[in-house]
Amino acid sequence: MSGDSYETGSVLDALGAGAHLKLRSMNNRELAQLAGELRSIIIETTASTGGHLAPNLGVVELTIALHAVLESPRDKIIWDVGHQCYAHKILTGRGDRFSTLRQYGGISGFPRRDESIHDIFNTGHSSTSISAALGIAIARDLRGEDFTVAAVIGDGSMTGGMAFEALNHAGHVGTDLIVVLNDNEMSISRNVGALASYLSRLRMNPGVRRVKGKLEEFVERVPLMGDDLSTLVKRVKGSVKYLVVPGMLFEELGFTYLGPIDGHDIATIRRTVEDACDRGGPVLIHVVTQKGKGYGPAERNPRAFHGVGPFDIATGAQRSGVQVKTQTYTDVFEEALVELGACNDRVVAITAAMPDGTGLEKFARRFPGRFFDVGIAEQHAVTFAAGLAVQGFVPVVAIYSTFLQRAYDQILHDVCLQKLHVIFAIDRAGLVGEDGPTHHGVFDMAFLRHMPNMSLMAPADGDELVSMLRFAVACDGPVALRYPRSGLPAERYSQTTTAGVLEPLNTPDTRRSGRAHVIKPGNDLAIFAVGSMVGPSVEASKFLDSHGINAAVVNARFVKPLDVETLTGIATRTGQVLTVEEGVLQGGFGSAVLEALNDAGAAGVRVMRLGVPDRFIEHGARDILLEKCGLTASAIARAARQLTEGRGRVAAHWR
Repeated sequence: MSGDSYETGSVLDALGAGAHLKLRSMNNRELAQLAGELRSIIIETTASTGGHLAPNLGVVELTIALHAVLESPRDKIIWDVGHQCYAHKILTGRGDRFSTLRQYGGISGFPRRDESIHDIFNTGHSSTSISAALGIAIARDLRGEDFTVAAVIGDGSMTGGMAFEALNHAGHVGTDLIVVLNDNEMSISRNVGALASYLSRLRMNPGVRRVKGKLEEFVERVPLMGDDLSTLVKRVKGSVKYLVVPGMLFEELGFTYLGPIDGHDIATIRRTVEDACDRGGPVLIHVVTQKGKGYGPAERNPRAFHGVGPFDIATGAQRSGVQVKTQTYTDVFEEALVELGACNDRVVAITAAMPDGTGLEKFARRFPGRFFDVGIAEQHAVTFAAGLAVQGFVPVVAIYSTFLQRAYDQILHDVCLQKLHVIFAIDRAGLVGEDGPTHHGVFDMAFLRHMPNMSLMAPADGDELVSMLRFAVACDGPVALRYPRSGLPAERYSQTTTAGVLEPLNTPDTRRSGRAHVIKPGNDLAIFAVGSMVGPSVEASKFLDSHGINAAVVNARFVKPLDVETLTGIATRTGQVLTVEEGVLQGGFGSAVLEALNDAGAAGVRVMRLGVPDRFIEHGARDILLEKCGLTASAIARAARQLTEGRGRVAAHWR
């Protein structure tokens, strides 16, 4: 192909279907023009839909170069985390649908196997790509097949222990595998830790590769004269290698290290990938990129443009009228934790590479010695917190619900088994919207409530979140509180005393007993709601009142331990219970209520449960997803009417 053929038109349009297969015949000028077009499409689309802008802009040339050498889907490209796959999606036949990015019914913002044969492995959580790629490579070997497997992983994801477990195994096995380390010095926030420092030293001194070649060539020419001299020369060769070879960490793990190279130089990347294919065995290519490349606001502030809502392209500012900034649960948590930290010097805060997303920035600035960012290492974060708790500190592990799943065993084995006072501040609990099934935080109630010694709470509003956090610091043992991504409700649902103080969360006899709050009495049925579903349940009860149905509304507040006395008393009186939760139904809050009623011998109570069904929920706006799951005020009211009319499903225990 001639570069002149594209000078007045779109390279991407001219490529048409199967664009990724035509890249290898294009020259570097044409590919550079294509990179500019891809950036424009990504910027224009995310300005409308929101999405992961900065990480995708940083890998445009890398994506083009990989597809110019490898033949997808025969050759397999696995994207770690997946929030850098936009250019890949456009090149592999989804350009005409790219405007639907992250919209309900549209294409996902992450690789999805059910979306395209070019998406080899579903991703959304970090540090998984090398393990998956190695599994695919070994399967290839077992079947006697011949194709290339490449994992693209960021330096942020390399802070996760799973990545090093996979590197260790891959180096041991020795099969053909390419790992592309995309080094932009960031995950969401700037990377921390020894690995970040190590990669920084490699970036700052790429010239040592030239010195390495000359010194090794000299040592190789030294003649061998006897066993002693032979041994000495081998030691010298090893010492030279340690002194001058960049990437020795990876070399010692069994990888051939190539780099660091400019991640925005398509020609260099192509040559290096071809070299890696020719060498065979495990090869790590160290590529240095700029997060947000090609869009000024994202280059200047890659953290803010990691994941964005709709914005104005000219200024980078969030578009007016798209979303009004309201105070969120995270904002309330941030202020409350700083206040507690000022009153109690035993309170420490821990994040897994998300200080601003979890609301720990202010705490970090105010108490830098008591703030710890451990990198993308959730398992370590939890056991690290357990160690702090053993020594009398009160660690607060602030983490998204979806990522807390990764530390299940550490919570159970290292915290709950030892009854350690670790607090889990679980942000983004419930349906999070456009990030989809890999990020919905709907499983935490189900997997935490069955752990012995664990207390689990969910606030109905900001005041209740503050009260719960104070309670968590004051009590003993493991405590978790979950709250959604959304803004605070306009109405206040928490109960206060005549003195204006929040009603105690615990009963007088023990600090470990949960206490529900009866928001509204009623005789026809009872709605037991928890957390974000309290507000919609109150609204549903108002609608029911207007239709002659007197519904009690109870804010459970505790998922564990339940206020069994209050709940069973109201359930027995009304005879009909509707439970509402923004979490999975299997093993969740509603299941806990059923178990409690059964254990209390509350026979004859009809129970209907509303929550997230037994399927992975797609991406889309949160209000759409809540409606689909039947978790809006109108849907709750419809379910309540069905229950009172005898049309609701009755749990087997209560027939």
